[in-house]
Amino acid sequence: MATTRLPSAGFSITIRIGVVADASAIGRLTTCVGEAGAIVTALDVVDSDPTMVIVDLTCDTADATHADSVVKALEALDGVDVRKVSDRTFLLHLGGKIEVTPKVALRNRDELSRAYTPGVARVCLAIAENPADARRLTIKRNTVAVVTDGSAVLGLGNLGPAASLPVMEGKAALFKRFGGVDAWPVVLDTQDTDEIVRIVQAIAPAYGGINLEDIAAPRCFEIEERLRELLDIPVFHDDQHGTAICVLAALTNALRVVGKRMQDVRVVVSGAGAAGTAIMKLLLRQGVGDIIAYDRPGVLHAGLKDLPASWQWLVEHTNRDSYQGSLSGALRGADVFIGVSAPNLLTGDDIAAMAENSIVFALANPDPEVDPREARKHAAVVATGRSDQPNQINNVLAFPGVFRGMLDAHAEEFTEEMAIAAARAIADVVGEDKINPTVIVPSVFDARVAVAVAAAVRAAAQSSAAIAAVDTSAP
Repeated sequence: MATTRLPSAGFSITIRIGVVADASAIGRLTTCVGEAGAIVTALDVVDSDPTMVIVDLTCDTADATHADSVVKALEALDGVDVRKVSDRTFLLHLGGKIEVTPKVALRNRDELSRAYTPGVARVCLAIAENPADARRLTIKRNTVAVVTDGSAVLGLGNLGPAASLPVMEGKAALFKRFGGVDAWPVVLDTQDTDEIVRIVQAIAPAYGGINLEDIAAPRCFEIEERLRELLDIPVFHDDQHGTAICVLAALTNALRVVGKRMQDVRVVVSGAGAAGTAIMKLLLRQGVGDIIAYDRPGVLHAGLKDLPASWQWLVEHTNRDSYQGSLSGALRGADVFIGVSAPNLLTGDDIAAMAENSIVFALANPDPEVDPREARKHAAVVATGRSDQPNQINNVLAFPGVFRGMLDAHAEEFTEEMAIAAARAIADVVGEDKINPTVIVPSVFDARVAVAVAAAVRAAAQSSAAIAAVDTSAP
């Protein structure tokens, strides 16, 4: 049975199949997979003889249940023997995705004497005399801690530290691949705010920056705020600031496509957690016309009581007309929808009720708030968080370059000015001659992105440092 969900490389399987050798054998296999709603991405002949062909058929499916149904459909074919099914995602994760590799060869006693004892003692003493030299003489110069308590892993919820490790490994791999930054997972077996702050403060001397990841709101706000006050290195919560940077970049170009100005648009945001709150704060900083925020209690408005501090702040700065209805109602006449919440909250009819030349960013993963195929029937620009759809809004566009720039500038904090500079850099990489409804952000594999973001962040950091120096010397 075909699936209504979108197949993805995240659920790619390879099926080893023995099939009776005849002219139609391969065609029957691929047709069966296609009719089951999967996408064939590769077919390799492993072995053959006059009576049997052995093939490895690789296909993208929508989820584990869909993968099982594809296998069962193949097993039901006459003359087909399904011998083995391999989940390609699990194979990729075997043994983890990162490792430590020395930068020095250690080929002989002389090199060992300089890298370790006795020579290393001189370097230790130099740092003890001047602690700032740690940025120059140790891994601190280029190393980031990816810190989590496992309380908000992807869209999966509170899975705990061990189950969060594959995500943190992946993050570390992305840091290295796209920013040349050495990052390491730090998964904590505690969800106590005070203890998290204490642990991160204690390990900070080894790192040039702290990347907080998958920590549930509202605890994440307090943890970040307290660490920023305690540490002399940048603290960056990627679920907040990385997402906000990428959304601002994408919206900048989407507004160029539809010919609207930031100050004239009304935005509806579904999800007022870490990502949604940071997005709204950055858009407000950029002078957006108005925002309506929606979360579990409904639309956030002044009549709600006993709200967390982060939601109270949103109540005081958004929803200018005090709208109190449904999410669908909030969308009527809105120019922009941004979803960082849950799947399948909206229909194509909801999008049709938006303003002319509307913009839809449905970023819930793996299934967005509205089916992008339905949204495209009515909206001028549609983006998702999925790599198999146009306009993928993904944090990898931001965080590698942001940290590259902060590390290069020896920045002591992450600032809103850096966020705006990074968003502008991402948007400008596309180029005004290339922007169109299906290209509002560059590819995550565009080598220019991290370089441009790093340069913009470095310039913003240096500018802030220069201003601080002037302020410090002022009477």
